[in-house]
Amino acid sequence: MSIRRLPEHLVNRIAAGEVVERPASALKELVENAIDAGATRIAVKLAGGGTDLIEVTDDGCGMSPAEMALALERHATSKLPDDEIDQVTTLGFRGEALPSIASVARMSLESRVRGAEGWSRVVDNGAVVSEGPAALPPGTRVRVEQLFGRVPARRKFLRSPRAEYAASLDVMKRLAMARPDIAFSVEHDGRKALQVQGGETSPERVAGLTDRALAENSVAVDFEREGVFLGGVAGLPTFNRGVADHQYLFVNGRPVKDRLLIGALRGAYAEMLARDRHPVVALFLDVPADQVDVNVHPAKTEVRFRDPALIRGMIVSGLRRALDEAGHRSVQRPSEAALGMWTSEPVAPAPQLWDAEPSAAPAYSPAPQYNYASVHDRRPSFSAPPPLARAEVAVEPVPQSVQHPLGVARGQVAKTYIVAEAEDGLVLVDQHAAHERLVLERMRRAMSEDGVASQGLLVPEVVELDEPGCDRLEARVAELSEFGLDLERFGPRAMLVRAVPAALGKGDVHALVTDLADELASFDEALSLKEKLDHVAATMACHGSVRAGRVLSVAEMNALLREMEVTPHSGQCNHGRPTWVKLAHGDIEKLFGRK
Repeated sequence: MSIRRLPEHLVNRIAAGEVVERPASALKELVENAIDAGATRIAVKLAGGGTDLIEVTDDGCGMSPAEMALALERHATSKLPDDEIDQVTTLGFRGEALPSIASVARMSLESRVRGAEGWSRVVDNGAVVSEGPAALPPGTRVRVEQLFGRVPARRKFLRSPRAEYAASLDVMKRLAMARPDIAFSVEHDGRKALQVQGGETSPERVAGLTDRALAENSVAVDFEREGVFLGGVAGLPTFNRGVADHQYLFVNGRPVKDRLLIGALRGAYAEMLARDRHPVVALFLDVPADQVDVNVHPAKTEVRFRDPALIRGMIVSGLRRALDEAGHRSVQRPSEAALGMWTSEPVAPAPQLWDAEPSAAPAYSPAPQYNYASVHDRRPSFSAPPPLARAEVAVEPVPQSVQHPLGVARGQVAKTYIVAEAEDGLVLVDQHAAHERLVLERMRRAMSEDGVASQGLLVPEVVELDEPGCDRLEARVAELSEFGLDLERFGPRAMLVRAVPAALGKGDVHALVTDLADELASFDEALSLKEKLDHVAATMACHGSVRAGRVLSVAEMNALLREMEVTPHSGQCNHGRPTWVKLAHGDIEKLFGRK
């Protein structure tokens, strides 16, 4: 078989396969062109999820007729004024987007430079079908119809219009976050789906495109190291989601989905989130152009850093420093759904002892119907058990709640939750979750200072495990000893425990060692030693914390509250669940119909 040069239309289709994977890919390229053209307002119209229509209109610099003809040729671009491809500062620069899209769809390109006449050029699947004058304001309008209409092999692999629309909307959100100075609007099948105004700040734009509640449940990130700047918004660990779709990462203003950055993000929130929960963040990384390669992927969604260890360490350090400053903060109030579960009990009408007209009274009247589908307290009968709550008689003057952010303890409910009164509302604390976080932070402090104190067992305890579990523990004996856990191999399928961390008290040694073996099995080899030790410390802290069901005195409750107020990350347990919630006075008044 002889070698031959591929025809131009086939070359363009191959390039389209690299650049235009789906409608969202074409939309991304067109909007990036509009941003690079200096637009201050970009309007997008979609139909059929983008497969039937993609229209992008901007008020940028526009193109002359000669430039429009050149823009539809491959590898023609205005974004590389010289040959320094490693100094790229624009979003697009490869010069492949327009000809690639035009080779697999019908494209209408209209543009006008300020002070000149507009011009139009129509390309149908790679062939120019018409061109001539066009009436439009300064800027550019690109209309793409029937994407992959004549390439059935590609079109049949597209997902449903709803799924393609969701992908297109996600692309628009990420581009809109990257440029809060630009106004964006998206219309799908005649319905307005997104609209943001220009001139916003980054936190305002991020909150507007994700969740308005993020503004009050997040911390600002501002960190600099060796000429690299990290900024953005990081949600509190208790403000999380079940999927990772709410993580927005930008490098030099370019939206990326880079595995290094996602891994660093996961490491920063380690031991603050459950494994199936994900933080809500928007991070903006500014790196010198010669320290990052943006030309490693045709769609420019991945980047390569010259010093990846610096970038990863910076993200972990910057996020943890910001979260440390959040202190004991948690999600500030229960959700509307949780408040909606509290309803007042319906009051039955008082029974009448006599009737003015006895003959008119029916022989039978049905009992009043109550709706008990919602959660509320019924009046207990005489045989009902007493409520699981307690409070102590005050033998000393009750402290003032105004002096403490988490208030002062007033009682305990179900031997699990501490009820405290704060100046601005009622605070409910999960005693096990809170103490679990406090024990972990104590162990971390001890590790950074003189090491964790250990408590020797009077009689060493033998814990039986499978052989791989014993091998994993034996390989980490030196690391575990730094936490005060003294282990020794005791045959092929057992470990001998001689000492445990003093902070754990009288815990279940067998359960602790078993959980540690399981935890070590799930370690990623790429994790640093510090991250592995954090996993171990979190597992130990869970076993050494105050368990639900333990009765606490008021003094113990207040001591727990005071320690929470001065301990970093005490607003969430080691698994990412909130340790406390607050019912503001306004919320309580709503429950009782006073407001």
